[in-house]
Amino acid sequence: MSRLIGPHTADPCPRCSDEAVRLGTPPRADGPCAVGYTCDRCGHVWSRPVETDLEIHDTVRADLPDATLYGTVRCLEDDRVLLRGPGGDWHRWVEHWRVILY
Repeated sequence: MSRLIGPHTADPCPRCSDEAVRLGTPPRADGPCAVGYTCDRCGHVWSRPVETDLEIHDTVRADLPDATLYGTVRCLEDDRVLLRGPGGDWHRWVEHWRVILY
């Protein structure tokens, strides 16, 4: 279960359940399409695949350095996604690897 910590969403470590904000490491150009995470508490390393089946109007979360955003997909490009905030309050382009399908 994720919970909010300030402007971010904290996720638990799969091993020790420590809840912390983890922005992830982008996939390497020559490696698998997966976002890497490391737990600062226990050192556990894990990954999640980059979302490949996003569609317009999907509900998503984007973990950015300044905040976690929740919105809907408005436009898709190879390396970025245009998100629309609740009620259309904002639109923002984010890197594709940061987007998590809800």
